[in-house]
Amino acid sequence: MRELFDEMAGKSPLDPQEAVRQAARTPQRKRFYKEAGVAEAEGGFAITLDGKPIRTPSGRQVVIPSRALADVVAAEWAAQRETINPLGMPLTRIANSVVEGVVDRVELVSDDLAKYFQSDLLFYRAGHPEGLVAREAAHWDPVLFWAAETLGAHFILSEGIMYVKQPDEAIQAARAALPNDPWSVAALHVITTMTGSALLALALSHGVRDANQVWAAAYVDEDWNAGKWGVDEEAAGRRAARLRDFQAAVTVLAAVKPPAAKGP
Repeated sequence: MRELFDEMAGKSPLDPQEAVRQAARTPQRKRFYKEAGVAEAEGGFAITLDGKPIRTPSGRQVVIPSRALADVVAAEWAAQRETINPLGMPLTRIANSVVEGVVDRVELVSDDLAKYFQSDLLFYRAGHPEGLVAREAAHWDPVLFWAAETLGAHFILSEGIMYVKQPDEAIQAARAALPNDPWSVAALHVITTMTGSALLALALSHGVRDANQVWAAAYVDEDWNAGKWGVDEEAAGRRAARLRDFQAAVTVLAAVKPPAAKGP
């Protein structure tokens, strides 16, 4: 089990792309259990294999706060056939990452996530053609307007790829809007890595944009080029792999998000 989780985590528990590369390089292990299940545990729910709870490489028991989320993680284990394929277990990789690398350092991970506010995808705009300029504005401007009007985070836009320093006040305002529980922070970190935009991840967590809107916004430029020049099959394959991790992170975020407060 320890070796298997090492393979799933890769070099960094917060880098899903590295985890995928590591898993792809490592020979798959034979399935060593008959049944995967869920059991109540202190602080939530444990994933069990033949009745025994799974643990991280450091020996920590993987405890998931939501029963619904625990069920889908267990389903990943149950779906494995003769060999275990970590590439098909993105929720398990996130769960392991949270327990192993985020629970004890939520603030540090949040600080790392907040660094993306310094050079977010949404800040750097095309100067032409007009169709692409308009499409970027349609997908990105509502998120920037929300950040400015609701969070008080006023960011600076730039044409092209020339770096522009963002106001410290804007970065701090956006940082203050991040959640403070390890599961949500980890999910947002994955979403940010997969999209290149911490602002899109933040908008998703606040319900300003849904998952489909966020994914479309993250690939405005790529989709524009595909529409003009055709789809690059290799790039499409990489994108499909990123989408799998993105969807897993969205599932985690939705499962641990507190229910909205009811009105009077």
